[in-house]
Amino acid sequence: MPDFYEIKEFLDDKVEKYNNPDFITTDPISIPHRYNLKEDIEISGFLTSTIAWGNRKMIIGSADKIMKLMGNSPYDFVAGHKNKDLEKFDDFAHRTFNSVDLVYFIKSLKNIYLNYGGLESIFTRYAVKDSMQPAISEFKKIFFSLEHQIRTQRHIGDPAKGSACKKTNMFLRWMVRCDKKGVDFGLWKNISPSQLSCPLDLHSGNVARKLKLLTRKQNDSKALAELDKNLRNLDAGDPVKYDFALFGLGVFERF
Repeated sequence: MPDFYEIKEFLDDKVEKYNNPDFITTDPISIPHRYNLKEDIEISGFLTSTIAWGNRKMIIGSADKIMKLMGNSPYDFVAGHKNKDLEKFDDFAHRTFNSVDLVYFIKSLKNIYLNYGGLESIFTRYAVKDSMQPAISEFKKIFFSLEHQIRTQRHIGDPAKGSACKKTNMFLRWMVRCDKKGVDFGLWKNISPSQLSCPLDLHSGNVARKLKLLTRKQNDSKALAELDKNLRNLDAGDPVKYDFALFGLGVFERF
């Protein structure tokens, strides 16, 4: 097995390779990169990350459809919509995320921006020194505080119930990291990159296991805690930058 410094050097090189604007075009993060208004970036990013599983072209296509249905002004639509405006989503479906789910997400986002100060406010309020996982659990409680169908809850994970919360951790990476490379936005200044966790999925998990950064077989909250610890040993200030390396190695290089 390569030693610690060899692994760090190898992964740092891969971060440099993939953490650049060329990465954006074929990645779901391209959707929020269309916008300049902070709230537009947040809402488009949150909805895009929510449906970010499976084929990336399909993810981008579905997210693009959502944005068009919102008149390409996601914050204005969320904050100002009436119930009748939601009828246009009746035919929407992305895998198991359907119109019922999307309509609830829009209603809940309106509640969050009008009554809780927005997405950033909630995650900042519940963040702890070395982890965003408790904040994700609290966010889910608030997000599903309106009347909803139980099925819709499946689309936001809960670390307290064993989920690795890949999609929410990816969204947080987008909002928090700022390294001047132009991929992540760095919009949220009161959360440190050191608090973030890697969006653990099939690709990043498999690569992490091959590099001995992860031994647990399931991609769950316990695996995420193990990976967090090892990535923080590589870079305590910005551990989630290695998402670019793990993802790139898995998807582009079939490592």
